[in-house]
Amino acid sequence: MGKTELMLGNEAVARAAYEAGVSVATAYPGTPSTEITENIAKYGEIYCEWSPNEKVALEVAVGASIAGARAICSMKHVGLNVAADPLFTASYTGTNSGLVVMVADDPGMHSSQNEQDTRYYGLSAKVPVLEPSDSQECLDFVKIAFDLSEEFDTPVIVRLTTRVAHSRSLVEVSERQERPLRDYVKNPGKYVMMPAMARARHLVVEKRMRLLEQYSEATEINKILYTNDGKAVYGPSGKQRLGIIASGISNQYTMEADIGAPVLKLGMVHPLPAGLIRNFADRFEAVYIVEELSPFIEDFARKIGVNAIGKKIFPATGELSAGMIRDKIMGAVEPTATATAAESDTAATAAEPAVTTAAAVPATTSASAEPAQLPTRPPVLCPGCPHRSVFYVLRKMKLIVTGDIGCYTLGALPPLEAMDTCICMGASVSVAHGIDKARGKEFASRTVAVVGDSTFLHSGITPLIDIVYNKGMSTVLILDNRITGMTGHQQNPSSGFTIKGEEAPRLNIQKLCEAIGVPSVRKVDPFDVTGLELALKEELAKECPSVIIAERLCALLKTYVPGDEVEIDREKCKRCMQCMKISCAAIVKKDNDLVINKALCVRCGLCSTICKFGAITKV
Repeated sequence: MGKTELMLGNEAVARAAYEAGVSVATAYPGTPSTEITENIAKYGEIYCEWSPNEKVALEVAVGASIAGARAICSMKHVGLNVAADPLFTASYTGTNSGLVVMVADDPGMHSSQNEQDTRYYGLSAKVPVLEPSDSQECLDFVKIAFDLSEEFDTPVIVRLTTRVAHSRSLVEVSERQERPLRDYVKNPGKYVMMPAMARARHLVVEKRMRLLEQYSEATEINKILYTNDGKAVYGPSGKQRLGIIASGISNQYTMEADIGAPVLKLGMVHPLPAGLIRNFADRFEAVYIVEELSPFIEDFARKIGVNAIGKKIFPATGELSAGMIRDKIMGAVEPTATATAAESDTAATAAEPAVTTAAAVPATTSASAEPAQLPTRPPVLCPGCPHRSVFYVLRKMKLIVTGDIGCYTLGALPPLEAMDTCICMGASVSVAHGIDKARGKEFASRTVAVVGDSTFLHSGITPLIDIVYNKGMSTVLILDNRITGMTGHQQNPSSGFTIKGEEAPRLNIQKLCEAIGVPSVRKVDPFDVTGLELALKEELAKECPSVIIAERLCALLKTYVPGDEVEIDREKCKRCMQCMKISCAAIVKKDNDLVINKALCVRCGLCSTICKFGAITKV
């Protein structure tokens, strides 16, 4: 037996993080979740930070998880709206070491602007959701969540509500189980969510959900409790008169109401155990579902054919109580309850949209012939793209590269293959910081975050502030091509023009970074590959935050000025294929020779700087 202490639910979560061997904890404060991270900060073994917002907090935790460290991120329910971007993608990438997302809902809106229900985020993002009902379960469920995360390769949400987070009950504590860092393995197919990789990962997610459904059927955190000491009360049908399904704090209220009916207590609320619920419900004449806020469990029960009574008698707003549960259930006499279930079925049937059969739809086209087998045409960086040389150098230096959303995401593909992660907009900066905090100086000295100018302004400034504020030492490479390139050349604050083409004040990214407090900020020309490599070596060697701005116009802008026309000298060319490593579509192999396709070449001159033998020369 371990030591027993009286703890808030939030304190118990913090203790669970400590005992589970967590290395990195991030959060943005928000009642009723705040005390989780305040208490985690008391444990010296855990790196802990207040992040600038919930999105950054989750991205840092994702980075730590990918780097091999157990990580926990905490927020209130509306904070999950801010963090939804990385959550949905982290569901696809999965984890390396365990990743738990603590979310505290606020039924009754004691300190919030709405009563949204986090269970629907688990449903939509396809990640499991656990819901403890007291402080002991807060500790137990968080530790289970870390094991689940690693077993099923997924983030796990643990949902609290105000009464669980802020109520005290006895907790049995134990010692910390140290978790060695898991090996970091470069795996762009898993962690770079470009469309091709994401499609494959979505299949993995669907398979994972099926396995989690099996787990939910068998786990001991979904169990039947007896509030009548096992003395069943039977109705005229021969079935037991009354059964109750509840979860979280609603289960506590139900037990306190002491109605004398068996209770199916659900600790895992997504995915729900269909077989367990159906088998439980079959034993009773009437089944009541007790849950705060939305009819999440009730809707699922009806979907699987269980006639349950929930929001017909319980409110969909505010908090429940033991007295309310007792009055509502005991006040619903058997005939009324039966009628309510039948009426609900009728209403549900009436509400179902008419199903149109295939025969009722007029055929507009005949069956098409077998499609022709066309060659694949993978996306590539445009000829003259200033990002190309950046990834050439990053790959040459064998750096860990946390990538972002933009044209430069193509740096993950062969032959460049110089990107390790891509989660969502701005996450390159946060993930690099998470890797730094998870693995320390040695990893930070060979990790670079790559982000475009437009993406930096969209979501990269805040995590850069986070790095400075929380004493990180990450190096951020901002690719400034003066335009929002990927979506078709839209203007942004750093381009100097509005959507109508009117001149506007051009944001100075260098001064912005300096104003944030980045101690080392410098500019380079990305086509100066020697200078770029030197800048990277120097900035990575510094034990402080640093920013390199690789500044060169997109080659497709009308203000782009081409250089000299070049050709490949067949006599000087050694066929070493070094120029092919920059992945330029204008360099093609013809027979045994390499030639410049003049129809595609934009005369950027990069290839001539790459060739060591001077074989690429002016025409």
